[in-house]
Amino acid sequence: MSYLLPLAAPALYIAIAIAAFMGPSFRPRRTIIMAEGGAIVAFAAAVGATLLLIFQGQGSAGVLGVAELGVASRTDVVSMIMLLLVSGIGWVVVRYSSTYLDGEARQGPFTGWISLTLAAVLLLVQAGSLILFIAAWIGTSVFLNKLLLFYPERVQAQRAAHKKWVTARFGDAALIGASILLVIAYGTADIGAILAAAKGGEAPTSALWASGLLAIAALLKSAQFPMHGWLTEVMEAPTPVSALLHAGLVNAGGFLLIRFADVMLASPGVLASVAMVGGFTALFGGLVMLTQPAVKTSLAWSTIAQMGFMMLQCGLTLFPIALLHIVAHSFYKAHAFLSSGDAVNVVAAIKRPGPIAVPRLGTVARAFGIAMAIYVLFALGFSFNGKSVQAFALGAILIFGVAYLLAQGLADTAPRALTRKTAVYSLAATVGYFVLQTGAEWLTAGTLPATPAPSGLEWALIVLLVMSFGAVAFAQATFPLWAGHPAAGAIRVHLSNGLYVNAVFDRVLGGWSIRKATSDI
Repeated sequence: MSYLLPLAAPALYIAIAIAAFMGPSFRPRRTIIMAEGGAIVAFAAAVGATLLLIFQGQGSAGVLGVAELGVASRTDVVSMIMLLLVSGIGWVVVRYSSTYLDGEARQGPFTGWISLTLAAVLLLVQAGSLILFIAAWIGTSVFLNKLLLFYPERVQAQRAAHKKWVTARFGDAALIGASILLVIAYGTADIGAILAAAKGGEAPTSALWASGLLAIAALLKSAQFPMHGWLTEVMEAPTPVSALLHAGLVNAGGFLLIRFADVMLASPGVLASVAMVGGFTALFGGLVMLTQPAVKTSLAWSTIAQMGFMMLQCGLTLFPIALLHIVAHSFYKAHAFLSSGDAVNVVAAIKRPGPIAVPRLGTVARAFGIAMAIYVLFALGFSFNGKSVQAFALGAILIFGVAYLLAQGLADTAPRALTRKTAVYSLAATVGYFVLQTGAEWLTAGTLPATPAPSGLEWALIVLLVMSFGAVAFAQATFPLWAGHPAAGAIRVHLSNGLYVNAVFDRVLGGWSIRKATSDI
């Protein structure tokens, strides 16, 4: 019965939602107090569940219901990390919402819907049965749609909600199909039993098909190319909704692959496809982000790129690092959105900088060489033994960012202070990668599978990814040298419009447009 403790967190949010819907809509002071207090208690329950895991080990609360058609809570390292993350961010978002929505006519219902959304996410991350997992998965989408339409009269909000609804339904269908195949393959809907069987080497044909559907569901949930457009259009929703979406809900795709990592390992072809889609989305989203003038839109493209990078990590079977990425990105993106309103003032307050330090071609090449040397030295310090090829390849991709940083500091006109700072930041980033990677692998050992040796296909994929990211990083570092070329302006225009992929998606959905939607109202 002690393993039922994690269920207290979503239960509290459900109680808050009921109170919010029953209370007044305009400035529901009691509801707000209850919501903030309940969010704190929910986080405390998550902490208690984590202590339970430390002292009693992983386990399951069993099933509440008939046979396996009920609620089962799974307590392990993955679920507790996510429970702490979601409940902590939920507390911040609820607290922020109480001030941000103050004076809104429908503050009460908003509190109810955001509480139900948080409850669904909390149930998702600790689900021990496929039934609960599916119900929570669908619930997050349904409740989010209510939040996206908080201002239903806004045409842009209608457009984003419609596209998200369609995309989500395809993802739901894929997950349901995968779950049916998993039950056929392993004869149970218990996630723990399924993972144990998969870890033991059982890989029936239906399980291999299930892994493909799981990948589709994950890619759709995480706004991967070419179904990413809806995520860039949800800015009409209140800022707390954007923070919750980008810091929590969009991570569900990555969590799905991490949760069923043992099943996914049996399908290297599927994982390779995930890595390719994720890698391309990361590059695409990162480039488009640089062309966006609006803060929130730029952050949205950043999320698309980061989710792509997380999919890349999962595709390379680096599941512990992908879990670490979820945690780091969630905290960063929640803070970024909740503080986005002050971004303009912060930038305006910055003193006008001096001349821009433009690195020459030779300087950029030297920066890349130094960055790789730093990476190799620290890799030797942390020992190559026990480290997977995929992990080193990922580190090589990350070190390209270090190279870009060094290039700015090594530019001829760069002040010495900038050079020193870039050197320190480069060393810190390199050390941080190895330390955090080692820590994530240690923490999840026994829960998430170890990264297997790469096959020939994976070797080819690794080489392609490293070369692609390296080429983009080099082009970005040398951008000031070719920015004046007419082709650069044309590329910027096309990138700022996301290569018009979203427009194609609109046509597929029946020619949806702002003009058409306005005429229909």
